[in-house]
Amino acid sequence: MAWNSASLESTLAMIVAVLFAVAGVVNLARPGAVKRDFARWGYPAWFQLLCGALELLSAALLVGQQTRVLGLTLAGAIMIGALFTLVRNREPFRHLAPALVFSALVVVTFAARG
Repeated sequence: MAWNSASLESTLAMIVAVLFAVAGVVNLARPGAVKRDFARWGYPAWFQLLCGALELLSAALLVGQQTRVLGLTLAGAIMIGALFTLVRNREPFRHLAPALVFSALVVVTFAARG
C-alpha cells in the first residue's frame, strides 16, 4: 500500500485518538497521583472528570473523517489548557515533555490534512 497524505493523516489521527482515549480513561479513573496533581494545581475535583470526558470526546471525534477537524480542534484546546497549567505551576520537564509531544502530534495531524 502506498502512503499518501490521507493515509498519513488517518494514521496520525488514530494515534492521537488512542493517546487521548487513554488520557481520558486515566482522568476518569482518578488515580491518586493524578488526583493530587489536579488538587495541587488548584482545580476542583470535578475538573478532572470534565477533562477526562473532553479527552474521550476528542478521541471519538478523531475517529470519524467527518468530525476529525472538530476532534483536532478540541484536542488542541485541551493541550493549550494543559500546557498553560504545567507552565503556570512550573512543573518539571518530565511532566511537560508528554504534553509537548501530545501537542506536536495534534499540530502535525492537523497539518497532514493537506
